[in-house]
Amino acid sequence: MAVDPPDRRPQFDAAVVGGGPAGLSAAAWLGRYRQTVVLVDSQEYRNEGVDLSHGYLGHDPIPPPELRRLARTEVAQYPTVTFLDGAKVERLTGIRDRFELGLGAGRDTVLRARRVILATGVRDVFPEVGNFFEFYGADVFHCASCDGYEAKDRDVVVFGWGEHISGFANGLLTWARTVTLVTDGHHFEGAPEDRSLLQERGVSVLEDEAVELCGRRNAMTAVRLRGGTELPCQLGFFSIAHKPNNDLATQIGCVIGEAGCIDADRDGATSVPGVYAAGDLTPGVQLISNAVAKGAASAIHCAHSLLGDQP
Repeated sequence: MAVDPPDRRPQFDAAVVGGGPAGLSAAAWLGRYRQTVVLVDSQEYRNEGVDLSHGYLGHDPIPPPELRRLARTEVAQYPTVTFLDGAKVERLTGIRDRFELGLGAGRDTVLRARRVILATGVRDVFPEVGNFFEFYGADVFHCASCDGYEAKDRDVVVFGWGEHISGFANGLLTWARTVTLVTDGHHFEGAPEDRSLLQERGVSVLEDEAVELCGRRNAMTAVRLRGGTELPCQLGFFSIAHKPNNDLATQIGCVIGEAGCIDADRDGATSVPGVYAAGDLTPGVQLISNAVAKGAASAIHCAHSLLGDQP
């Protein structure tokens, strides 16, 4: 049997790519199984700029940086876990037991690991509206499940135009006093019956362009439209597109499913032996609770495979 030279042998039992809830959860559980693991954290987070995260039991609400700090402190108690911060994996090659991860951003470094867990998340497409980032994360949100409760008895504007947007807008009526859908100048792509249902439920559809958000952070007052109308509102939501960061999965040959998510089973195993996926990168509801659970499931399955057990 061929033996790798010392400089080509895996440095780690597992490499976790992504430092959000799914990646931190995976690293913690691998640490508990006494596996050597490197957590590569680009420190680019989906919820950067969001004031508070909601619905995570025991920490509701909590600023996302504080949740990450607490989680990292807990993960750091396991001596077999190594953090690699500010690094980005740009290349993933290899086969089971012999994976190589090439780091970018000026780093001439290659990590070698027997297993890989991808927890690289998704990127949101934001509305092109003036002053948007002055309000994002405090008054404007992308997740109705996460932040819909804060819309209770308030006037809400939704930005979007895709086929799914009618369901998104209708769902906000669970909490909001009124909902107005603004397509930001695009044609509403929903079916005629979708538009009819919105009208029946009192949701106006305005195919006008949003120029700017009015007011100040934590006190939004209106959305100004190109046609001159100002829509009074206290909160905004948007759902345009969510693009999974699946470049590494594509490189290694993972099957990519609907909407660009990685096909993975309930234990996070992908179509490539030895490669796992967790968090928002996989199909399903995109919540911190789900991400943590998926990270744990993938890590436990990964650990058993490293220990030679039948998962």
